Amino acid sequence: MSNIEFNALQLDALAEVGNIGAGNAATALSQLINKKVDMTVPSVNIVPFNDIFNRNDGEELAVGVIVRVLGDTPGNILFVFDYDTANNMIELLTGKREEEFTELGYSVLCEVGNIISGSYMNAIAKFTGLLIMASVPAVAYDMAGAILSTTFMESEQFDDHVLDIETIFLNQDETKIGGHFYYVPKPGSLEKILNSLGIN
Repeated sequence: MSNIEFNALQLDALAEVGNIGAGNAATALSQLINKKVDMTVPSVNIVPFNDIFNRNDGEELAVGVIVRVLGDTPGNILFVFDYDTANNMIELLTGKREEEFTELGYSVLCEVGNIISGSYMNAIAKFTGLLIMASVPAVAYDMAGAILSTTFMESEQFDDHVLDIETIFLNQDETKIGGHFYYVPKPGSLEKILNSLGIN
């Protein structure tokens, strides 16, 4: 699928799904940390696969939570956030700030990533009527480019495009708890979502 095939109407539909998913995620995070969580309006883009690896932040250390998407629209979900954002989330949930991530810290990040990715998948499933399930999440701490590369390359052949949703969540103390959310579809999955929305 070439980038030109994604028109404004299709992007608007995916943005609306992303917006609802982000709202669900903000509500779930608020319940998790027992504090109000606000969010920015999600920036939704369909990015050519190769462009992901040409970003300037590829050598920066980052945390990635990887979730396999099963069912009608298979692929991978990858939620990526920087070190400070990851530590903010750990501190909010455990009361401790970690110099190096511990097993407890990774467990917290897995749970947060699971909640956020689940919120987006549930929004897509509700809108489309498609069956979408998630695997148990895994967490990685490495250079951003390495996390992206490993996630994309280890799982057969993916589509030429990635759905990139950037949302910033802020708690009442203005602590940033957000990042990039990538849906890396297997060939045909994005088209199936758009077909189900009646706009492909």
